[in-house]
Amino acid sequence: MNGDRNSNTQDDVSFADSHLPRPGAAHTLNNEEIRRRSFLIGGAAAIGTSALSYGRIIGANDRISIGHIGVGRRGRELASVVADLKRSHNVEMTAVCDLWKLNRDRAAKTARQVYEREPRSFVYLEDLLAQKDVDAVIISTADFQHAPLLKLVAEAGKDAYCEKPMANVLEEAKAARDAVRSRNLVVQIGTQHRSEPYQIAAKQSIASGALGDVSKVEIVWNYHGPRWRGRQEVNQIREQDTDWKKWLLTKPYRPFDPRLYFEFRLYREFSSGIPDQWMSHGMDLIHYLLEDHFPKSVVALGGIFAWPDGRENPDTFQALFEYPKGFLVSYSTSFGNDCDSSTRIMGSKATLINIGGEGSQRWKLVEEKGNHEANPFLRRAQKLITLRSEKLHALPWSQRLLTGAVEKTYGPLPFTSDANPSHMKNWFDCMRSRSQPNATVEHGFAHSVAVIMAAQAQREGKKLYWDPDTEQILDRPPGGQKS
Repeated sequence: MNGDRNSNTQDDVSFADSHLPRPGAAHTLNNEEIRRRSFLIGGAAAIGTSALSYGRIIGANDRISIGHIGVGRRGRELASVVADLKRSHNVEMTAVCDLWKLNRDRAAKTARQVYEREPRSFVYLEDLLAQKDVDAVIISTADFQHAPLLKLVAEAGKDAYCEKPMANVLEEAKAARDAVRSRNLVVQIGTQHRSEPYQIAAKQSIASGALGDVSKVEIVWNYHGPRWRGRQEVNQIREQDTDWKKWLLTKPYRPFDPRLYFEFRLYREFSSGIPDQWMSHGMDLIHYLLEDHFPKSVVALGGIFAWPDGRENPDTFQALFEYPKGFLVSYSTSFGNDCDSSTRIMGSKATLINIGGEGSQRWKLVEEKGNHEANPFLRRAQKLITLRSEKLHALPWSQRLLTGAVEKTYGPLPFTSDANPSHMKNWFDCMRSRSQPNATVEHGFAHSVAVIMAAQAQREGKKLYWDPDTEQILDRPPGGQKS
């Protein structure tokens, strides 16, 4: 499970005004960008180590110097993962950056204790990016800030780990992606389930043909509570201890609002809430497992049915997508009821069922045989997806013993730790080899398109379509396609 499912994540941020796009500004492609459009999802991996990236290879004995932008709740969680890898992967958090003084000072104190020397502490992003010895930057700020900041980090020529959603504005998603593409950087998007062993095992099962032809996917993730409301930091922050105008980034000015600052996921101008935070993981997993990356169309409904507490974004949400390979994906979340969460990938030969919500490791394969209408007592063969022996041996010995024992007696657990280090390890390894990581900027762009389309469809009450040629969201089928 991602940290934002168990905590209301908020991290503060700064930026360089001179580099920011104007709100709503069009992105004009030059010839080089048009050529780059020919890349397929993950196609950057095929480039290998170019002359440009070769010069950036970090030696095995060279310490990776990390800067961290946005060090609130999720940021502290990511910082703890880096700290746990400081020796095995030879990394150090050498700089921290946050607009809010309390977050900044706390992060600097923690880094000093972990690495036994003082990190550099910055209020503003441009000052951190000016540090030539910083190799890479972790971005764990508010949703609406991810893409503009990723663009700035890429333009500074630094690798990045960027939390999801990569973007919630389409033009900002394109700008960030293109900035990364043109520089051959190693950018890991924080859809960390792509790096987790049981999700990889589920993908291998699908790739083997075990499901047959997939026609439908159902994702239901629920929670009972006023999600993202009630942050204690609301009563702690003072306007003089941050830079409110900088925090607003490209958004129009409004008076300082501590609730918005920390509970931004409830306000539609800054986040779509459920799609941005939860559905981004769900759709990215489907893109990963089924290797279909952009929806053809989407419809969505949502409303405030459980928590009328001043929030603007739905507490109950459902979207239905069609994908080019020929299957539907339904996604739904309720914050008013905590009934069992699950994912079902339904094929002609079998159904792959995930028991639990986001990040659950417990997948089982159920044979598709016969019909319950003909036999109400029909029993179908099923088996749990477990790790192959080589995957178990790749784990640290303590995890290997625990995982092996749990699998034998219970099966995979229906959750995983927010501090699972696999995704961060993958990023560090790729920074040294200059290969592309498990969740590239291309994957981030694809899940952003799904999220943006669903949020827009719900808000406008329209069926929306994706045009892969022009990379635009339309309210009619592109070209001569049928609706």
